[in-house]
Amino acid sequence: MKNQNPIHVFATWKVIEGQIENVLNLLKTVHDESVKENGNLFYTIHQSIADPNTLLLFEGYTSEEAVTEHRNSAYFQEIVLGQIVPLLQNREIVLATPVAYL
Repeated sequence: MKNQNPIHVFATWKVIEGQIENVLNLLKTVHDESVKENGNLFYTIHQSIADPNTLLLFEGYTSEEAVTEHRNSAYFQEIVLGQIVPLLQNREIVLATPVAYL
């Protein structure tokens, strides 16, 4: 049976020294476009207190298909993959679904 639960994306980005402001400026557009998507539940960006060059993104989508649509969007391809990823030292992404307790 297909997963009917929402999908959450946990992404940790380690930004190259000196590039944090550039990445944050680009992420403003990514955020604004992401929250317009039909399948988007939320899109939040966090900056580490211990290491300001580390960003944590917490995103929610209605389904796996919505995540795929997000990743295939023109702005994601152009801004995230084309402009932000080259400014990252490391990028980790985990897809998860909430655990329902009885």
